[in-house]
Amino acid sequence: MITELNERSREIFRRIVDAYLTTGDPMGSRTLSRQPGLDISPATIRNVMADLEDAGLLFSPHTSAGRLPTEMGLKLFVDGILEVGNLTSAERHSIEGECKASGTSVEGMLENATQALSGLSHLTGLVVAPKSQAPLKHIEFVALSPGRALVVLVTENGVVENRIIEIPLNVLPSALVEATNYLSARLVGRTLEDALDAIKTELSNHKAQLDALTTKVVQEGLAVWSGGAGQGSHGGSLIVRGQANLLEDRDAVTDLENIRALFEALETKETLARLIERADTADGVQIFIGAENNLFGMSGCSLIVGPYRDSKERIIGTIGVIGPTRMNYARIIPMVDYTAKLVGRLIG
Repeated sequence: MITELNERSREIFRRIVDAYLTTGDPMGSRTLSRQPGLDISPATIRNVMADLEDAGLLFSPHTSAGRLPTEMGLKLFVDGILEVGNLTSAERHSIEGECKASGTSVEGMLENATQALSGLSHLTGLVVAPKSQAPLKHIEFVALSPGRALVVLVTENGVVENRIIEIPLNVLPSALVEATNYLSARLVGRTLEDALDAIKTELSNHKAQLDALTTKVVQEGLAVWSGGAGQGSHGGSLIVRGQANLLEDRDAVTDLENIRALFEALETKETLARLIERADTADGVQIFIGAENNLFGMSGCSLIVGPYRDSKERIIGTIGVIGPTRMNYARIIPMVDYTAKLVGRLIG
């Protein structure tokens, strides 16, 4: 739609959005006509504003007020008009210094990168950390209560991960033992990713010598680690830093409740899955503004997120920031992009 606007409409639209991102205030036709370099009468500007409003790019918060960009207008501006800036050398050095701090693990490096993003942007930083790529040493199903079991994975480097799964109510302990033995024979000494497709193929072709209930247990156990049950296809964990930045300048109780609900959503695996799925189809940084993003629309926030890759160029996680819809996109976008690429190089 931006390409369909003539030069005059694009310039008026750009100035209105620039003013909104700078001050948050609506821009009126008379104020706009007095800006340097814009030799257009207030009447003409009002006509252009009306056309932009009809197109869904602007709205008027009050009858006699100026115009503000709609979320659709802001998205189109960011995608089609915004001129993205460059990081300063000080900003690059700050991010690199945090990420390359000596003696830190991969997770420690990711925490530092998230903290650096939050500190420089004054927004909330988040990163989806990659799941462990270490070969497995042990897997076991443990009965908890009727209809529930615990899946325990132990990697060769000593990391232990536990997940609770739903199983049929009539599953016997012998079925859990059989499921443990079946997966142990195929997973131990290999990464979950390496063995997953082969196991799924064997199960789908009914080549596994398992009864129906044991097969169900195995499938639920695999699903919880590989994309089913709302877990996401990449596993991993979420690191969030700088949550307090989202609470600044928010006096309304409704805003605070929506922000609290947002943080609760971020703790769910379903949210991690959505973040990863979006990054998987992305070529570089992705921007999700307001209501176009179901996760952040109600809180009045936007998400800027970029994927990072391993040495084989596979996307293994995402890093980015959450902030108010009115944020400095021109500065934040290159910051996220640089950090994501740096994290990928360090992990690779």
